[in-house]
Amino acid sequence: MNTLPPELFFDLVSADEVLAAHTIELAEFPEDEAATLEQFQTRHALVPELFLGAFLPSPDGPRRTLVGYVCATLSASRTLTHESMSAHDPAGTSVCLHAIAVPTTLQRRGIALALLREELYEKAGMAYVGMSEVVHGARPWYEMRKVLSGKTEAEPMTRGQDVPSQTAIPPGVLEALQQTGSNRNRPAARLLSTFSAIDDVVAADSNKYDLLCPREGCACIILKKNVGKLVKKDVVELEPSGKAPSSLLAPLPPVGDKTRCWLIRPNPMAFENIGFSKAVGQASEGPRMKLLSCADCDLGPLGWCFEGGSEYWLVSERVGYRM
Repeated sequence: MNTLPPELFFDLVSADEVLAAHTIELAEFPEDEAATLEQFQTRHALVPELFLGAFLPSPDGPRRTLVGYVCATLSASRTLTHESMSAHDPAGTSVCLHAIAVPTTLQRRGIALALLREELYEKAGMAYVGMSEVVHGARPWYEMRKVLSGKTEAEPMTRGQDVPSQTAIPPGVLEALQQTGSNRNRPAARLLSTFSAIDDVVAADSNKYDLLCPREGCACIILKKNVGKLVKKDVVELEPSGKAPSSLLAPLPPVGDKTRCWLIRPNPMAFENIGFSKAVGQASEGPRMKLLSCADCDLGPLGWCFEGGSEYWLVSERVGYRM
């Protein structure tokens, strides 16, 4: 179904409705992608005119019920980056959409598309740019763009109005975006064991080649060349005691022994694509550990990091090398 509920209407989200929007955010986004209430309140305080809501009349009184939202900030950057998505520039000319969400019970009714009208994804006339530089959560993000001329204003959406006709999606594009684990245009991953020595993949102590997911058919680019530094690191327990790693991953030396890892600093933005597990271990024993995996196919653990830290380690024998 693609018809809006007849009573639906749109308006800016008020300050006292931000909590309701955040409740929808927590219900509809994975834990590692959902924004905090403080982030919502900050966005609303900085640019309330870009915090739009979809509402239904409340059956219990004069108050309205929020059933969807979209929030955004402005940036001077023409490309989505961690920095452009983390700060609001009042003089910016790019609208950075942070999130759009509708409760599960009201999805597939056209509410989200109507909220964005002609400002989201290719169904609304946006062009696919490519894999986004932004790393947020375990899943990859893609950048879409539409340049607005500013010469005309869109007609306001009214109650009961159907979703306007949309630009046709180019054949195969939507399927291509959804099939993030396919082998389309994927490089071949060569394992470290096929090289004569570790020196073959090192240049000035850095990774000479792009680091890839080692799974055949995935080969997702995890780290670009010359970003990681080769170090020897004490082995930590990546697999539960007594459990063997995936057959696609090299076994590790005993815990406490040294192994060669690629050290990445200072934050997740250094990666092209990486997934993080929930924190494991007891907080009373120090910072808890997070396991690193391929964000496309979830193969892992490929390495680890610690909560709140600025260093990340990829086991040299558990990644592929792009030749």
